Amino acid sequence: MQEFAGKTAVITGAGSGFGREFARIGASLGMNLVLADVQADALEATAQELRAAGANVLAHKVDVSKADQVQAMADDAFKTFGAVHLLFNNAGVATGGLAWEQSLADWEWVMGVNLMGVVHGIHSFVPRMLKQGDRCHIVNTASVAGLLSAQTMAVYNASKHGVVTISEALFHDLRVTNANIGVTVLCPAFVPTGIHQSERNRPADLHNATEPTESMKAAQAASDKAVTSGKISAAQVAQMTFDAIRENRFYLVTHPKILKSVELRMQDILLQRNPSDPFSYKKDVTFSVSQG
Repeated sequence: MQEFAGKTAVITGAGSGFGREFARIGASLGMNLVLADVQADALEATAQELRAAGANVLAHKVDVSKADQVQAMADDAFKTFGAVHLLFNNAGVATGGLAWEQSLADWEWVMGVNLMGVVHGIHSFVPRMLKQGDRCHIVNTASVAGLLSAQTMAVYNASKHGVVTISEALFHDLRVTNANIGVTVLCPAFVPTGIHQSERNRPADLHNATEPTESMKAAQAASDKAVTSGKISAAQVAQMTFDAIRENRFYLVTHPKILKSVELRMQDILLQRNPSDPFSYKKDVTFSVSQG
């Protein structure tokens, strides 16, 4: 996809982080924007900023874990702009802790947003994008957590591994049907986006009834430190993503140094040996949790 002016982009998680930066670039390229976020005030702030810059913006408060809400946004997008050319399945949340201490509510919340949000986006938009016949592109936001299996991140890892494999299968499905739709799976490491503050948007019916365990506290502290100290900005990742769209590039790993760890994991699989420490190449990273 090379031409953007006058085309339409749909962006979930548009109120902050990558989503807001995708929207800013889209606006600068003359795109119509369909913006979605579960946090109404953040969504409105982004929408107002880009309308002031001259963009045509349609804003929807959407919980992407709800299929009917994503479908309603899709219906409005096609009704308003006639077509959708660029789909960013970007909304995401995170939680952490030892695998056996993560609650069922944690699983339902994270998988609902991170994994089913992508599923709902594909289901609601791709059939109509196929009928358009013109060049389109889909960006699914995964993570290096979709390529590695770090400790105290079982729920998040599972959701992002799911996004990677769905994206790979989608790529092949579109390829074998000769569809004119490209796919990029975005796999960033730690970037200052606000995802470490995901709890602010957790639905009331999925809140944990008990106090966080020591492992959950440790995982949150590690996430806070890693995210806020990220050296690559959300704006830089957004620019990398648009570059990947132009190049029709599938894998986008924003922190290439992490590929040594990905290769180590692949070697573990090929040699059928026990999993290596995913932080083997980062000697400054240590993690331990006392079990009393």
